Amino acid sequence: MKIEEKDGAVFLQVKVVPNSSRTQIAGMLGEALKIKVAQPPEEGKANRAVEELLAEVMGVAKGNVSVVAGMTRPQKVVRIVGVSGDEIRRLIGAA
Repeated sequence: MKIEEKDGAVFLQVKVVPNSSRTQIAGMLGEALKIKVAQPPEEGKANRAVEELLAEVMGVAKGNVSVVAGMTRPQKVVRIVGVSGDEIRRLIGAA
């Protein structure tokens, strides 16, 4: 999993699959974390679902997780504040 720590935040590559039967972490796809979301890819709904899921899994406030690149594409970069890269690897492994 490709994780970059910079300026007190962690940047994580994700691959999002919208319109899935449920919202969940689906494993790895290359170096990206694969996330399935039930929401459609319109008006930012899928991006918000990714942010909410990752905030819940990481145990941080929703405001600490944001999609910062790839807003309209399946490949995205997510910024997470309040956890380390090692902690993210551990939490994702547990999820």
